[in-house]
Amino acid sequence: MSSLKALSAMIDALNERIGRGVAWLTLLMVLVQFFVVIFRYVFSVSFIPLQESIWYLHGMIFMLGAGYTLLHDEHVRVDVFYRDMKPRNKALVDMGGALLYLIPICGLILTYSFGYVMNSWAVFEGSTETNGLHLKFLLKTVIWIFSVLMALQGLSLAIKALLYRAGLGTHYDELDGDEFLSEEYRAELAEGDHLS
Repeated sequence: MSSLKALSAMIDALNERIGRGVAWLTLLMVLVQFFVVIFRYVFSVSFIPLQESIWYLHGMIFMLGAGYTLLHDEHVRVDVFYRDMKPRNKALVDMGGALLYLIPICGLILTYSFGYVMNSWAVFEGSTETNGLHLKFLLKTVIWIFSVLMALQGLSLAIKALLYRAGLGTHYDELDGDEFLSEEYRAELAEGDHLS
Protein backbone atom coordinates (compact mmCIF):
# COMPACT_ATOMS: atom_id res chain seq x y z
CA MET A 1 0.00 0.00 0.00
CA SER A 2 2.93 2.36 0.59
CA SER A 3 3.88 2.03 -3.08
CA LEU A 4 0.34 3.10 -4.04
CA LYS A 5 0.61 6.08 -1.71
CA ALA A 6 3.97 6.99 -3.28
CA LEU A 7 2.53 6.67 -6.79
CA SER A 8 -0.39 8.92 -5.86
CA ALA A 9 1.99 11.49 -4.37
CA MET A 10 4.14 11.45 -7.53
CA ILE A 11 1.10 12.00 -9.76
CA ASP A 12 -0.13 14.79 -7.51
CA ALA A 13 3.30 16.45 -7.57
CA LEU A 14 3.43 16.22 -11.38
CA ASN A 15 0.02 17.85 -11.83
CA GLU A 16 0.79 20.42 -9.13
CA ARG A 17 3.98 21.47 -10.91
CA ILE A 18 2.31 21.57 -14.33
CA GLY A 19 -0.67 23.50 -12.94
CA ARG A 20 1.54 26.13 -11.35
CA GLY A 21 3.43 26.52 -14.62
CA VAL A 22 0.22 26.76 -16.63
CA ALA A 23 -0.98 29.54 -14.31
CA TRP A 24 1.76 31.72 -15.77
CA LEU A 25 0.35 31.10 -19.24
CA THR A 26 -2.79 32.90 -18.07
CA LEU A 27 -0.78 36.03 -17.34
CA LEU A 28 0.97 35.70 -20.69
CA MET A 29 -2.38 35.35 -22.47
CA VAL A 30 -3.70 38.51 -20.80
CA LEU A 31 -0.57 40.44 -21.79
CA VAL A 32 -0.73 39.22 -25.38
CA GLN A 33 -4.41 40.17 -25.58
CA PHE A 34 -3.58 43.60 -24.19
CA PHE A 35 -0.93 44.17 -26.87
CA VAL A 36 -3.22 42.88 -29.62
CA VAL A 37 -5.84 45.43 -28.61
CA ILE A 38 -3.29 48.26 -28.36
CA PHE A 39 -1.75 47.44 -31.75
CA ARG A 40 -5.11 47.06 -33.42
CA TYR A 41 -7.04 50.02 -32.04
CA VAL A 42 -4.26 52.52 -31.32
CA PHE A 43 -1.85 51.83 -34.18
CA SER A 44 -4.27 50.14 -36.64
CA VAL A 45 -1.84 47.24 -37.00
CA SER A 46 -2.90 43.60 -36.97
CA PHE A 47 -0.48 40.79 -36.12
CA ILE A 48 -2.11 37.49 -37.01
CA PRO A 49 0.47 35.32 -35.19
CA LEU A 50 -0.09 37.31 -32.02
CA GLN A 51 -3.86 36.95 -32.36
CA GLU A 52 -3.59 33.20 -32.98
CA SER A 53 -1.25 32.78 -30.03
CA ILE A 54 -4.15 33.79 -27.77
CA TRP A 55 -6.14 30.76 -29.02
CA TYR A 56 -3.11 28.52 -28.51
CA LEU A 57 -2.55 29.79 -24.97
CA HIS A 58 -6.25 29.52 -24.13
CA GLY A 59 -6.37 25.89 -25.28
CA MET A 60 -3.17 25.01 -23.44
CA ILE A 61 -4.37 26.61 -20.20
CA PHE A 62 -7.55 24.56 -20.11
CA MET A 63 -6.13 21.30 -21.41
CA LEU A 64 -2.92 21.27 -19.38
CA GLY A 65 -4.56 22.68 -16.25
CA ALA A 66 -7.36 20.11 -16.11
CA GLY A 67 -5.35 17.59 -14.05
CA TYR A 68 -4.34 20.31 -11.60
CA THR A 69 -7.98 21.35 -11.28
CA LEU A 70 -9.01 17.75 -10.56
CA LEU A 71 -6.21 17.45 -8.00
CA HIS A 72 -7.69 20.37 -6.07
CA ASP A 73 -11.29 19.20 -6.59
CA GLU A 74 -12.17 22.45 -8.35
CA HIS A 75 -14.05 21.08 -11.35
CA VAL A 76 -17.67 22.15 -11.53
CA ARG A 77 -19.95 19.69 -9.76
CA VAL A 78 -23.67 19.41 -10.06
CA ASP A 79 -24.50 17.05 -7.26
CA VAL A 80 -27.54 16.36 -5.22
CA PHE A 81 -26.30 13.54 -3.04
CA TYR A 82 -22.48 13.71 -2.95
CA ARG A 83 -22.06 16.73 -0.69
CA ASP A 84 -24.20 15.18 2.05
CA MET A 85 -22.55 11.75 1.89
CA LYS A 86 -20.31 10.34 4.56
CA PRO A 87 -16.59 10.39 3.71
CA ARG A 88 -16.45 6.61 3.11
CA ASN A 89 -19.28 6.86 0.58
CA LYS A 90 -17.63 9.86 -1.10
CA ALA A 91 -14.50 7.76 -1.45
CA LEU A 92 -16.50 4.96 -3.06
CA VAL A 93 -18.17 7.37 -5.51
CA ASP A 94 -14.83 8.99 -6.40
CA MET A 95 -13.14 5.62 -6.90
CA GLY A 96 -15.97 4.36 -9.10
CA GLY A 97 -16.13 7.60 -11.05
CA ALA A 98 -12.40 7.60 -11.70
CA LEU A 99 -12.10 3.90 -12.61
CA LEU A 100 -15.37 3.44 -14.49
CA TYR A 101 -15.78 6.83 -16.13
CA LEU A 102 -12.80 9.20 -16.11
CA ILE A 103 -9.96 6.84 -17.01
CA PRO A 104 -11.92 4.99 -19.75
CA ILE A 105 -13.04 8.31 -21.27
CA CYS A 106 -9.43 9.50 -21.30
CA GLY A 107 -8.52 6.24 -23.05
CA LEU A 108 -11.22 6.86 -25.65
CA ILE A 109 -9.97 10.40 -26.22
CA LEU A 110 -6.44 9.07 -26.73
CA THR A 111 -7.64 6.35 -29.09
CA TYR A 112 -9.94 8.48 -31.21
CA SER A 113 -7.59 11.45 -31.39
CA PHE A 114 -4.62 9.33 -32.51
CA GLY A 115 -5.29 9.63 -36.26
CA TYR A 116 -6.32 13.27 -35.91
CA VAL A 117 -3.06 14.23 -34.20
CA MET A 118 -0.85 11.97 -36.35
CA ASN A 119 -2.33 13.38 -39.58
CA SER A 120 -1.58 16.85 -38.30
CA TRP A 121 2.02 15.86 -37.56
CA ALA A 122 2.38 14.17 -40.96
CA VAL A 123 1.88 17.48 -42.75
CA PHE A 124 3.12 19.75 -39.94
CA GLU A 125 -0.29 21.38 -40.00
CA GLY A 126 -0.28 25.11 -39.53
CA SER A 127 -2.54 28.08 -39.68
CA THR A 128 -4.97 28.67 -42.52
CA GLU A 129 -3.67 32.25 -42.55
CA THR A 130 -0.52 32.84 -44.59
CA ASN A 131 1.16 34.81 -41.82
CA GLY A 132 -0.33 32.74 -38.99
CA LEU A 133 1.33 30.36 -36.59
CA HIS A 134 2.27 27.16 -38.33
CA LEU A 135 2.24 25.10 -35.14
CA LYS A 136 -1.25 23.62 -35.11
CA PHE A 137 0.25 20.12 -35.01
CA LEU A 138 1.85 20.95 -31.65
CA LEU A 139 -1.38 22.35 -30.27
CA LYS A 140 -3.26 19.19 -31.26
CA THR A 141 -0.66 17.14 -29.37
CA VAL A 142 -1.94 18.79 -26.19
CA ILE A 143 -5.03 16.56 -26.55
CA TRP A 144 -2.83 13.56 -25.74
CA ILE A 145 -1.13 15.34 -22.85
CA PHE A 146 -4.54 16.32 -21.46
CA SER A 147 -5.76 12.72 -21.63
CA VAL A 148 -2.68 11.35 -19.90
CA LEU A 149 -2.66 13.98 -17.14
CA MET A 150 -6.37 13.53 -16.45
CA ALA A 151 -6.13 9.72 -16.44
CA LEU A 152 -3.15 9.87 -14.08
CA GLN A 153 -4.94 12.25 -11.74
CA GLY A 154 -8.00 10.00 -11.87
CA LEU A 155 -5.76 7.09 -10.88
CA SER A 156 -4.38 9.15 -7.99
CA LEU A 157 -7.92 10.00 -6.88
CA ALA A 158 -8.89 6.32 -7.01
CA ILE A 159 -5.79 5.38 -4.99
CA LYS A 160 -6.60 7.97 -2.31
CA ALA A 161 -10.18 6.70 -2.16
CA LEU A 162 -9.00 3.08 -1.89
CA LEU A 163 -6.53 3.96 0.86
CA TYR A 164 -9.21 5.85 2.76
CA ARG A 165 -11.66 2.95 2.50
CA ALA A 166 -8.92 0.61 3.72
CA GLY A 167 -8.30 2.87 6.72
CA LEU A 168 -4.87 3.95 5.48
CA GLY A 169 -5.60 7.44 4.19
CA THR A 170 -6.92 10.74 5.48
CA HIS A 171 -7.89 12.48 2.23
CA TYR A 172 -11.62 12.50 2.95
CA ASP A 173 -11.19 13.50 6.60
CA GLU A 174 -9.70 16.77 5.36
CA LEU A 175 -12.89 17.58 3.44
CA ASP A 176 -15.69 19.00 5.53
CA GLY A 177 -18.62 18.65 3.15
CA ASP A 178 -18.53 22.36 2.27
CA GLU A 179 -15.29 22.26 0.30
CA PHE A 180 -16.95 24.12 -2.54
CA LEU A 181 -17.61 27.18 -0.34
CA SER A 182 -15.11 30.02 -0.02
CA GLU A 183 -13.32 30.59 3.28
CA GLU A 184 -15.09 33.94 3.68
CA TYR A 185 -18.54 32.41 3.23
CA ARG A 186 -17.71 29.59 5.66
CA ALA A 187 -16.73 32.21 8.25
CA GLU A 188 -20.01 34.04 7.63
CA LEU A 189 -21.95 30.80 8.06
CA ALA A 190 -20.14 30.09 11.31
CA GLU A 191 -20.86 33.58 12.66
CA GLY A 192 -24.41 33.73 11.34
CA ASP A 193 -23.67 36.95 9.38
CA HIS A 194 -25.39 35.60 6.28
CA LEU A 195 -28.75 36.03 8.03
CA SER A 196 -28.43 39.79 8.53
